[in-house]
Amino acid sequence: QVQLVESGGGLVQAGGSLRLSCAASGRTLSNTDIGWFRQAPGKEGEFVAAISWWAISNTYYADSVKCRFTIPRDNAKNTVYLQMNSLKPEDAAVYYCVAVYRDGTTWRNAGTNWGQGTQVTVSS
Repeated sequence: QVQLVESGGGLVQAGGSLRLSCAASGRTLSNTDIGWFRQAPGKEGEFVAAISWWAISNTYYADSVKCRFTIPRDNAKNTVYLQMNSLKPEDAAVYYCVAVYRDGTTWRNAGTNWGQGTQVTVSS
């Protein structure tokens, strides 16, 4: 089973950028759809972005992050990224990456676990 570790979070001013990394170990990511989710205090977790393993051009985004976030992947490095630009205070959350599958129009965690996540804080 692939194990995923998130990193790259931190404190950034509104309008700034961060790049999160999702590094895999255990097996290759090259045949796994990967998604990012986030959860802010007191709120439900929400889908952020996903990328298909078989076509890196197949990317999917929540409306709230479209045109600001991208989800590139580097199969050679076994890593998926979340490039976050024009950050807003409402983007502050713990971000998690997981293997995902698509259930109709909804992306879901393909496993049962969530990792440690990486905290993103956006100051206004």
